[in-house]
Amino acid sequence: MRNWAFFAMAGGAVLSERLDVNILSQHWYRGTTRGFEFSFVDILAWALIISTVLTPQRHQKRFYWPASFAFMLLYLGFAVYSVATSEPKIYGMFELSKMLRAVIVFWAAALYVQSERELKFLVLAIATAVCLQGILAVKHRLLLGIERATGTLDHANSLSMYLCMTGPFLVAAATSGFNRWIQFYCQGALACAGIGILLTVSRAGIPAFVLVTLAAMAFCISWKITVKKVAVTLLIMCALGAAVAASWDSLVARFGSASLTEETSKEGFENRGQYVGLAEAILGERPNGVGLNNWSYWVSKRYGALTGTPYEDYDDIPQSMLDSPIVFDWAPKYAPPAHNLAIITVGEMGRIGLAVFVLLWIRWFWVAGSFLWRRSDAPSRRLGVGIFFGMCGVFLQSLTEWVFRQTAVTFTFHMFAGTVASLYYLRHREWARKEAREAQDIHELPADAEPVHAPTAES
Repeated sequence: MRNWAFFAMAGGAVLSERLDVNILSQHWYRGTTRGFEFSFVDILAWALIISTVLTPQRHQKRFYWPASFAFMLLYLGFAVYSVATSEPKIYGMFELSKMLRAVIVFWAAALYVQSERELKFLVLAIATAVCLQGILAVKHRLLLGIERATGTLDHANSLSMYLCMTGPFLVAAATSGFNRWIQFYCQGALACAGIGILLTVSRAGIPAFVLVTLAAMAFCISWKITVKKVAVTLLIMCALGAAVAASWDSLVARFGSASLTEETSKEGFENRGQYVGLAEAILGERPNGVGLNNWSYWVSKRYGALTGTPYEDYDDIPQSMLDSPIVFDWAPKYAPPAHNLAIITVGEMGRIGLAVFVLLWIRWFWVAGSFLWRRSDAPSRRLGVGIFFGMCGVFLQSLTEWVFRQTAVTFTFHMFAGTVASLYYLRHREWARKEAREAQDIHELPADAEPVHAPTAES
């Protein structure tokens, strides 16, 4: 039952925002979190933690300190400080609650995944979720006529970041030592991911997906050329060519909608350059930022007008509109979150907050990147490679998006971080046991015994 609970938690993260309770919801606020959320994923995460701590299985350690958790606590502590020293506090508390939920998901994965059996359920869960996203993406384009597919997530950019994160993981799973049926299932899921990423028409997501999946393949497969590899490569190229041809008009329109100069100009409106100018204006007055999840509030209230792009003030919304059952379109009147994870972090938490966040990312990369060397097809080694390149995919698209903070993406990311922290711990424990056995063997040799040498070529 725990295995299937973990399967539901890992694969169900993409449904968490559709099956949740939103307390004190302020749906009209254009922030990264709009209420105190609680979903079935939280229940399953708590259940896994409690059951593992109270009654661990034979191969599971009851408790250990997972890698990167100290940096997560440091960042969480600074987020608490940011909320405590800023106004309004309610939006920051919304985001802080999501950060705490992500930490619980991290712990659930770190404590529960301690053998190849749990890794198998993680792989099956992610592959199933990705297949669902690919099928829904096709439905959105062909049946519903939606220009940019969203899957079960809120936005096409959210779906593209999810696929950039899970694509390399599926590459690693498909080339690892799992049985062939799991490998075939992961290959099919990877095909769904490729179709889904094209149908999102994401200008940053598509190049990032191609880059990180190819990089994962380079580290996961042998370089020996065989007929099978050539045939599979040609088949993949033909399939991708057909998918690109079917989406060519949308891709051309999307990529040609704005030039690089237009995107980086500080004179633009709601482009990446404008967000840089807004962050500079914020830091000029508030070195510690405007407070966690307060970007939209303060840009709408003050800093938009200060930089020449005024918005409406959230404090001036009539109560009758807030209480109305009619859903109003607030987007044109109020500022969106900055479409860059670093910019929104520095604008809300200042330079120190950004520095702490960068340290956390470095630690994540260090832990996952340690699996790149000493290549092995063992799942406990190979999946670490996939998680590393999945983190790279999230990092690359976060240069142009903030959706790392969305529930489905941040939950799955922290699940991967917890899994790779467990694999990191298990590998070091294996090394310690090996050193202990070698030391014991040396200690048990008789005092007058001759040392044993390996036979040389001459002998």
